[in-house]
Amino acid sequence: QVHVVQSGGGLVQPGGSLRLSCAVSGEFTSDYYGVGWVRQAPGKEREGVSLINTRDGTTYYADSVKGRFTVSRDNAKNLVYLQMNSLKTEDTAVYYCATTRFPYWSAVRNYDSWGQGTQVIVSS
Repeated sequence: QVHVVQSGGGLVQPGGSLRLSCAVSGEFTSDYYGVGWVRQAPGKEREGVSLINTRDGTTYYADSVKGRFTVSRDNAKNLVYLQMNSLKTEDTAVYYCATTRFPYWSAVRNYDSWGQGTQVIVSS
């Protein structure tokens, strides 16, 4: 069983930055491809935001966040981060990190173990 615990998030003004953290523990074996970030805005479906291969560091981003968000990992600490810069009001959502066995970052159905979610609100 894999456990995923998130931290970070909160309220920030447009143009500001936030960093989300994701701690993965348990049976996160080499069968897994990596850890991704998924968000759900009010009234919308969940959408894939970013994914990192936790072995070789390959990263993927949705076009809407490319150049503004950076996903990284610290394998020694079993942590994955999502650094969010130049935040926009449309980034407001609940953000989840989740594990996946596949490199298909946008396919939300492929994520299996999920964190509890953290609210990000971008507002002036």
